[in-house]
Amino acid sequence: MAESLQKITGNKAQQYLSLIPQIKALIGNETDAIANLANVSAALNETFGFFWVGFYLVKNDELVLAPFQGPIACTRIKKGKGVCGTSWSESKTILVPNVEDFPGHIACSSLSKSEIVVPLIKNNEVIGVLDVDSDQLNDFDETDEKYLNELCEWLSSIL
Repeated sequence: MAESLQKITGNKAQQYLSLIPQIKALIGNETDAIANLANVSAALNETFGFFWVGFYLVKNDELVLAPFQGPIACTRIKKGKGVCGTSWSESKTILVPNVEDFPGHIACSSLSKSEIVVPLIKNNEVIGVLDVDSDQLNDFDETDEKYLNELCEWLSSIL
């Protein structure tokens, strides 16, 4: 297991293309879900310097805060509420250029300006979400969506 990241400069796609294989190597044969989610959060944060990056896991009909990097966060989110709950209920990635424009946005931090949420789907059921926030407007695009979806598909397969 590699325990450090080789950070590369370049465009976002190049950074994701370098990072995803490193995450897979970092996790290796580790089977503990919390350890793996913690390292994925840290790797994404270290590479991109996101304002907040982390996971929520489905437990008893709620999303419950799981490993993350960033300021304190909302602990529980109901299905269909906010960006995370909507991603869960619709089983799809949601990219929000300006959180102020998202109906029902849950402001865990007033500093969050844009967000992308990717569901973790296993056996056709959402088991959690990856939530990434930026303190900049319009910080996420189709590149983030493509590679974060790829990462979450793989991650779901090992959880």
